[in-house]
Amino acid sequence: MAAISCTLLVDDDDTTNFLNQTLLRRMAISDAVLVAQNGQEALDLLQAHCELPTSPTCPALILLDMKMPRMNGFEFLQAYAQRPERENPSVVIIMLTTSLNPNDVEQMQGLPIAGYLTKPLTRDKVNQVLQEHFGQASPAS
Repeated sequence: MAAISCTLLVDDDDTTNFLNQTLLRRMAISDAVLVAQNGQEALDLLQAHCELPTSPTCPALILLDMKMPRMNGFEFLQAYAQRPERENPSVVIIMLTTSLNPNDVEQMQGLPIAGYLTKPLTRDKVNQVLQEHFGQASPAS
């Protein structure tokens, strides 16, 4: 049994998405892994998959890249926060970043995120998120 029903990866880099999908599948942390290339695609996926918040393909965890073309992580979070509450699943959003630039960290304060991690995503970082926010470790760890 997976720790969570569905995970959404939001990143414009195909290699990063491939590596993160592979890691999450190996760890068997969720039954489904959705991928969006930017914030707008992520909002569209949430719209499609979270009509019923109990849907098994409604993400419980979103791993969100900060810097993307079209709609970046910050813009996604602002749009997400403006959606009607009933349309927003109770989801853990973790911002992924390559830099811990103090300006970026400061910009993350007050956003509806549960935390942030530096790239690359690793088994230990995923287990830390599962432990902290879902009270369990990966079944395959």
